[in-house]
Amino acid sequence: MSRTYVITGAASGIGKVTAEILRERGETVIGVDLKGVEVAGDLSSHEGRRAAAGEAVQLAGGTVDAVIPCAGLSVMKPVTVAVNFFGMAEFLEALLPALGRSEAPRVALVSSMASLQPVSTALVDAMLAGDEEQALSIAGSLADASPESNPIYPSSKRAISRWVRREAPTTAWGGAGIPLNAVAPGTVVTPMTKDLLASEQGRAMTDAYVPMPLNSHQGAESIAHLLIWLTSVENTHCTGQTIYCDGGADAVLRGDDVWSWNDEAMARKFQEIGARLRG
Repeated sequence: MSRTYVITGAASGIGKVTAEILRERGETVIGVDLKGVEVAGDLSSHEGRRAAAGEAVQLAGGTVDAVIPCAGLSVMKPVTVAVNFFGMAEFLEALLPALGRSEAPRVALVSSMASLQPVSTALVDAMLAGDEEQALSIAGSLADASPESNPIYPSSKRAISRWVRREAPTTAWGGAGIPLNAVAPGTVVTPMTKDLLASEQGRAMTDAYVPMPLNSHQGAESIAHLLIWLTSVENTHCTGQTIYCDGGADAVLRGDDVWSWNDEAMARKFQEIGARLRG
């Protein structure tokens, strides 16, 4: 039976490829982008997000089975925050009622392995607090930082991965039977990265920040297939995760131990659980 998908950023890159694969499989796809798809919407503003979500729900007949937010920017300006974080989180919140009417609702977003890079804690905190005005103000003050160290894009992706992890187990998502996950690509060959990868210097800089020992730079289809599985009916228990589909970049950069930093806190948590169980 055909499922109805809403995909943002569907006019290019990962979103376009994901939409094409789903349509080839016979699924119904409602694309959202600035132009060239079913819903022309601007996800950089509150009004644009709400209007795009409303139109998508109307086209879907009131029920949406899966949402795959892919729309994103990588420019050193506040608009990156508006689209990458609020354009995903607020858009999804607007679609929650329509997802709730599906028998098997699913959501998978596009984060990035850039979420592992240095970020602005103040900017991440403002996004997670839902304070768009403050977040845009902080991003504006960071806009002139050097390209090599500008934290706007990494901060937007760190925030969206944390938002997914925070929201996934809540009543609104997990409690409603909606798996909520993110995929973190490495260097994907798309129009967004075309100019950067066109020069030897650009490729060298990219590979220094995103080392990909497995098969190097990836095509958009490598991310699309993972997004499609995460939003399929087969995914019944994977939620709250950011899955690094990045050719090994995460493993290279963070190494084999990503657990011990939190051992003491987890030991305390399990002690508290044991104490409660003992009465």
